[in-house]
Amino acid sequence: MKESAQRALDTSAARGATYADVRVIDIRQRYLSTKNGQAAQVRDSESLGLGIRVIADGSWGFASTCYLDVTSVDAVAAQAVEVARASALCRKREVMLAPEGKVVDRWEGECQIDPFSLPVSTCLDLMLRVDQELRRVQGITLAEASMDFRRVDQLFVSSEGSEIRQVKTQTGAGFVATSFSGDQIQRRSYPNSFGGQYQTRGYELVEELDLLKHAPRIAEEAAELHRCDQCPEGFFDIILGSSQVGLQIHESIGHPIELDRVLGDEANYAGMSFLTLDQPGRLQYGSPAINVVADATVAHGPGLGTFAYDDEGVPAQSTPIIQNGLFVGYLTSRESAAMTGRARSSGAMRAEAWNRIPLIRMTNVSLLPGNGTLEDLIADTGEGIYMETNRSWSIDDRRYNFQFGTEVGWEIRNGRKTRMLKNPSYGGITTEFWNACDAVCGPEDWVLWGTPNCGKGQPPQTMGTGHGASPVRIRKIHVGVAYQQ
Repeated sequence: MKESAQRALDTSAARGATYADVRVIDIRQRYLSTKNGQAAQVRDSESLGLGIRVIADGSWGFASTCYLDVTSVDAVAAQAVEVARASALCRKREVMLAPEGKVVDRWEGECQIDPFSLPVSTCLDLMLRVDQELRRVQGITLAEASMDFRRVDQLFVSSEGSEIRQVKTQTGAGFVATSFSGDQIQRRSYPNSFGGQYQTRGYELVEELDLLKHAPRIAEEAAELHRCDQCPEGFFDIILGSSQVGLQIHESIGHPIELDRVLGDEANYAGMSFLTLDQPGRLQYGSPAINVVADATVAHGPGLGTFAYDDEGVPAQSTPIIQNGLFVGYLTSRESAAMTGRARSSGAMRAEAWNRIPLIRMTNVSLLPGNGTLEDLIADTGEGIYMETNRSWSIDDRRYNFQFGTEVGWEIRNGRKTRMLKNPSYGGITTEFWNACDAVCGPEDWVLWGTPNCGKGQPPQTMGTGHGASPVRIRKIHVGVAYQQ
């Protein structure tokens, strides 16, 4: 790895690059899934390659290769410089980078049980037992389970002298029970929808999730939803479960704070942002109960946005985003930090693989815990609706107007969860929503959720992000927006 990376740096400098960084990455992935009593997918893949990013004539150039021989490395470094010079012909501004010191370091993420050391049959056996438990419940017509393991071994070197080796293992697991009846489909997921829970850890995460234990309850709820009343339409106080809050953070806070969207340099997938450069220190994003950080440090937890250094060699940081409801900060790169007068990047540049250029990506964008338990909050609410586990979402290309649906809801009466409700949904405007939040549960109910499939860029990149959240209460929000009569 090191020899190839250094040769790419030397060749780019010889060709006229004023700055260069190289990432050599070895990625291994294993994905397993079952469906209705059978193995559905068993995939094991590995990818090794080199990507080089350079500045020449004041513009960026990038190129990559899966061949690490001398000839190929020289050619790809030369190509990156050629791309930069071609880009300079139509540049709007010269690239400037916020300063960053030289770093020589090695870091390896938490992994107690190497998932690649387990036989595939061990994983499939557990998922098939979960599948069997799900289909024991009458009315379950589709049972699905999955496990997803990924190891990334990356070397970063730069013309500024940095040399950083990082190794991290990512694990995800979960299951879904689906019930078809008449013209309706109902489903329940554990521990979260869209693949379950993901963290930067080993197989110990799967063991802690205890999938088999939760299968009967989840299946029974999926079947029961067909017999439930429809969630009413109107304005209600609602409590959102932790995982639903995580997705709300992702869509209505995480994406709009990406500074490249604010500057108009990026608009793919999630659009741009309503958080213009005059908003920090002025916009009341939420109520005083809302405190949000973008935290990539190990101390924050083993999130999918946890690392020691980003893909520009900037150390992981905890960046304040919202303090007591006031918007205060963005996710930045070295370039966007310099453009906007910031002294340093927030360390948020990451790429999916060796053949993709780094972009500003969410780290662990988390709502800090408040006080009390979910049970306390339900008792204090009196009348309202509790909603859990995302089913659908939609938000405009400025991240302002939104609509979300959850898999299940429960009516709250006299401070207690009562009847189950099907097809819950709610909608609103980002800042009005967060300003209507008057309570955030404490650390007892705080979970660092993993979102493994955040899309951005062209060509597209899929990146994992983390979102720590406790349940929250929102006062008088429009409920039932997806099923208005």
